[in-house]
Amino acid sequence: MSATGFNAGFDADANKAIVLAAGGTGGHMFPAEALARELLARGRAVTLVTDKRGHAFGENLPEVPVHRIRAASPGAGIVGKLKAALQMGLGLLEARALMRRLDPAAVVGFGGYPSVPTVYAAIQSKLPALLHEQNAVLGRANRMLIAGASRIAVAFPDIEKLGEAQRAKIVRTGNPVRPAVAANRLSPYEAPQPGGPIRLLVMGGSQGARVFSEVIPAALALLPEATRARTHLAQQCRPEDLEAARDALEPLGLARLELQTFFRDVPERLAACHLAVTRAGASTIAELTCVGRPAILVPYPHATDDHQTANARHLAGAGAAWLVPQPSFTAQALAERLSALLGDPQALAAAARAAHDWGTADAATALADAVLAMLGGGPTAHAHAHTDHDQSQHARHSSAGASAKGAAE
Repeated sequence: MSATGFNAGFDADANKAIVLAAGGTGGHMFPAEALARELLARGRAVTLVTDKRGHAFGENLPEVPVHRIRAASPGAGIVGKLKAALQMGLGLLEARALMRRLDPAAVVGFGGYPSVPTVYAAIQSKLPALLHEQNAVLGRANRMLIAGASRIAVAFPDIEKLGEAQRAKIVRTGNPVRPAVAANRLSPYEAPQPGGPIRLLVMGGSQGARVFSEVIPAALALLPEATRARTHLAQQCRPEDLEAARDALEPLGLARLELQTFFRDVPERLAACHLAVTRAGASTIAELTCVGRPAILVPYPHATDDHQTANARHLAGAGAAWLVPQPSFTAQALAERLSALLGDPQALAAAARAAHDWGTADAATALADAVLAMLGGGPTAHAHAHTDHDQSQHARHSSAGASAKGAAE
């Protein structure tokens, strides 16, 4: 639990619902669902407002009412932008009417354009509004809203594209992870032992990454045969890349090979791996650091405002990961990196410890604290404190003193 709780006695609107505005990808929807669970557990009513295409919490939280309004991302060209502007304008009218009808205590926005009409309508109605930013770069939707927001909850210690005047609104809560990931928070990291198995986990987002399917087999082929014979590789591939990756990997004599288009047991695989090779999306960063696992991060180069590189830079700077820009992610460079890391278990253990220290499993708790503190006028939620139980478990992680500082290449 958070070191700073809340006091419902200060909240004059304790019986009013808290509106969560979210839509689009799971990166926005999951933190909203995690906050909804936490607020419901504290006896607060919650309502979700999303766009026409947005998914509700469904069977996970059937007790949360869902309202849908119009919203759209800016389209391509003048016609696309005009259509999007029309949809957003209509969505704002719908959101204003909804705010009058619901009369909520506050609105929490999770970024993405589907959140804009609802949060903007709340700001116009003088309602308390909190924004949650999952990445190290303030998203474009949140940039549109930050001036009128009361607070902004962040996952990273420093946020790019946030004006100095708005920094007083920051409370660092972290980014909520799935309960199955949080359950592995105290799973100890054990570096690979000489002659023992080497467990590599390769993930490229929900649909895999083609560059991983091309580079990973070529890099492993450059490693000594004895190293390959110890390697257990679990790799996520795009469906169209699966067979080519299998054809390239099967002749390498790996100890174990698992290729899938989607892993349903990521929390368990993450806890078991010695080293991960992944993109650097906000959810991936949150999960790696919650469990405390070292990673080679290859940011998606076309992410908006290059936010994945900013995310990865934070972990590399903390000694928790190694940042490799995609143009530098070649078979030769990866083979050299793997050889160096697999030959230095202390460096891997130090990176695991740094990742664990950076991460948290209580982001939903801290986020709920921040929302309720905003309503009560009390102090903001604690900034990313570990529980005492977390701290007592640090000894279970390697105390190797070798630095794992990961300089961006």
